[in-house]
Amino acid sequence: MPFAFLRDRDYWYSRLPYYSETEHRWQQQEPPQKDLLSHSILLIGDAGHPSLDGKDPILHLIHEQLSIYKQDLTVIFLGDNVYPKGLPDKHSALRKISEDRLTAQLDLFKNFDGRLIFLSGNHDWNRGRANGFEYVTRQEKYIENYTNRIDVFLPSNGCPGPKTIKLHENLYLIVINTQWWVQRGYKPIGISAGCEAQSEMHFYELLEQALESLAEKQVIIAGHHPLFSNALHGGRFTLKHHLFPLTALHGKLYFPLPVAGSLYPLYRRFFGAYEDMSFPPYKRMRRKLLSIVKKYRNIVYAAGHDHNLQYFHQHDNHFIVSGSGSKTSFVHKGGKASFTHAQKGCFRLDYYKNQELWLHVLEPANSYAGHQEVFRKKLN
Repeated sequence: MPFAFLRDRDYWYSRLPYYSETEHRWQQQEPPQKDLLSHSILLIGDAGHPSLDGKDPILHLIHEQLSIYKQDLTVIFLGDNVYPKGLPDKHSALRKISEDRLTAQLDLFKNFDGRLIFLSGNHDWNRGRANGFEYVTRQEKYIENYTNRIDVFLPSNGCPGPKTIKLHENLYLIVINTQWWVQRGYKPIGISAGCEAQSEMHFYELLEQALESLAEKQVIIAGHHPLFSNALHGGRFTLKHHLFPLTALHGKLYFPLPVAGSLYPLYRRFFGAYEDMSFPPYKRMRRKLLSIVKKYRNIVYAAGHDHNLQYFHQHDNHFIVSGSGSKTSFVHKGGKASFTHAQKGCFRLDYYKNQELWLHVLEPANSYAGHQEVFRKKLN
């Protein structure tokens, strides 16, 4: 096949785990004994296209984690819960497959006593189209009814948040709806729409008030869109994407467009499609969130969106991309990242009674039974 060397080069370049110079000896770090464990958080993003044959590796990994940690576990799905465009109405040809993909995830939690939380992503809002609000509220009601849980889909009613939840002693979660900032069409705001935030600026005031009140606590902020990324939504592309620009859209290798092809990745990097970090509303949101988070230390910000696994230690805080719940895509090595891997998997955060916090990156084992740990780090 012409240009196959580019495909193979990118495959191996992206599929091998990357560790920064300071993280090469990560296996020598040993967490405390498990009997000191206080609470764990499992972070899975972009899980909306699971295999429905009973052999999905991520669903098996989640099931394993549930059996180990039981009620001392919070599971957070970081958005893009149903591909390709959320949960359509009952008359849509996509309704059945969309329900099947969603219920394959929900069925894992029938006997789960811990906390379960779903966030929304751009695909859950009908890929950001003007009628996306109908899609995301439909999914919220479906998940609530199917699981018979309240406060399972957050922030509720398509609101921007922030929603603060106490998970355990001294451990708090703040959920934000990052899709709200880039969404086209109607998006709710204000008391009349059932939202606490009265405006965009009021949201940031509420977030800062929440972080200030929790300054002595352990805090994790969860949203769909990352604040740091070495992947496509962060404007990082390979030579293959310059020659085959449709690959960046569909993940398949198309015929080369060496001149016009280079323009597409450059446009995505400096101007951005609406889901990219360079898109002006996304850029403004990112800048404002970082300006707030920088005032504090040891906050964990967890997101999905890019279909890979990434960890950044920046501004005395920790930034996670856990977006490979059902798909994988290229991620660049180096830069500000401490760890990257273009492989299916998820992150787990372990909080201990001695106040230590440990990060673990889990991937399915080759047999799809059990898991393998490819990175761990003490975060405080």
